[in-house]
Amino acid sequence: MSTFIEQLKARAKKDIKTIVLAEGEEIRTLKAAETVKKEGYAKVILVGNPDKINAIAAAEGLDIAGIEIIDSENSAKNEEYANVFYELRKSKGITPEQAAETIKDPSYYAVMMVKQGDADGMVSGAVHSSADTIRPSLQILKTAPGTKLVSAFFIINVPNCEYGNNGTFIFGDCGLNQDPTADEVSEIALSSAESYRQLIEDEPRVAMLSYSTYGSAKNPLVDKMQEATRLAKEKAPDLKLDGELQLDAAIVDSVAKSKAPSSDVAGSANVLIFPNLDAGNIGYKLTQRLAKAEAYGPILQGIAKPVNDLSRGCSADDIAGVVAITAVQAQN
Repeated sequence: MSTFIEQLKARAKKDIKTIVLAEGEEIRTLKAAETVKKEGYAKVILVGNPDKINAIAAAEGLDIAGIEIIDSENSAKNEEYANVFYELRKSKGITPEQAAETIKDPSYYAVMMVKQGDADGMVSGAVHSSADTIRPSLQILKTAPGTKLVSAFFIINVPNCEYGNNGTFIFGDCGLNQDPTADEVSEIALSSAESYRQLIEDEPRVAMLSYSTYGSAKNPLVDKMQEATRLAKEKAPDLKLDGELQLDAAIVDSVAKSKAPSSDVAGSANVLIFPNLDAGNIGYKLTQRLAKAEAYGPILQGIAKPVNDLSRGCSADDIAGVVAITAVQAQN
């Protein structure tokens, strides 16, 4: 486990938050819950059938004694949650009966726990798609005040790495927005910079990535990142942000001196903004697999309360790390 995640766990212990795990019947979730319980940096609640969860834990030799388990099919809160959900969605045509049925879904139930203050944050996605996590979040929690766009990022921690913040980066958007416009890319950049400040407690240095550096190539794809850079600088003139930059110019000082010598970001970027989801998803998975990096996410930004997605290829340690991230987000 990285020093970065250990630092987040230490921060989480200073103000213990309750994080609900919507996929309580998944073995990786149960292993993560055991880790969180043992290390004591959050209180976790599991959503699922108690008999199934306890049987899985017993078969695997996991100690989940004392961890609360809630069956969303038969919870004492179902009527309350269904009424709240109906009021939120009745303008969209939902009926009270549909609301009552929908709220039994573990993802919807878990997000409603956050809405009603019965949990401080939610983590899901080891089994379910990103849409299954994000949809209830947007329907129930809505976007944070002043947020134009919900987006997703990964925290990447590369071992024995001289780049970024001792190998720690934020990559955005690698999990949600497929082909964002220039204005949307600029919003992703600003949100990612704020997430970097919040979670890593360091000054963000944002690189707007492209296959071109400072106009070395001409193409509408390059134009988009140039415009995104202009808009982001206009919106946040004090933020250290530059582009468009090739990846090597963004993080390698010797390359930056050659390709972008006037830049105050090139060569030392720690927040990498990708032009689209293709590039972002490929980029984070290449780094994760080839550099044996830890990849935590997709972490959502722009939702009113902390709700975070997982890659379906995640490990139990990844889930435990995202719980720590979610807990620290909830402190803020």
